Amino acid sequence: MKIDSDNVKKFFSKDNYAKSAGIIIESITEDSIQCNMEIKDIHRNSVGGVHGGAIFTLADFTFAIHSNLDNLCGCDVGNTVGQSCKISYLKSTRGNYLIAKSKCLNKGKNMSVYQVDITDDLNKPIAIMIGNGFTIAKK
Repeated sequence: MKIDSDNVKKFFSKDNYAKSAGIIIESITEDSIQCNMEIKDIHRNSVGGVHGGAIFTLADFTFAIHSNLDNLCGCDVGNTVGQSCKISYLKSTRGNYLIAKSKCLNKGKNMSVYQVDITDDLNKPIAIMIGNGFTIAKK
């Protein structure tokens, strides 16, 4: 598969929620997507830590990109949507950025499973998300 990073970035630039969270698509390959998010006051919860929802948003957006690469790169298989996701929060961060990196664990015709590892800029593991995708076949 030939990756057209500009096309993928252009498509996902329409995701207003990810944009408002400050998520940046850092790199796109067939094997991995990396997205980064600078931690700002809007990402903090009432005790000053990074809100779990902010971490999940970063993981979910990264999963969405990776699970839809085939469709965006000309394979015309249909859109993949999240069927279920499980996230485990490992520790809080003292860093300034969160980094999400995805990898595909299994990909079938309609079902796929991706793992998204979240670290911070201090190279500390913050969270792990497993996302199950379902590809809606084109009619």
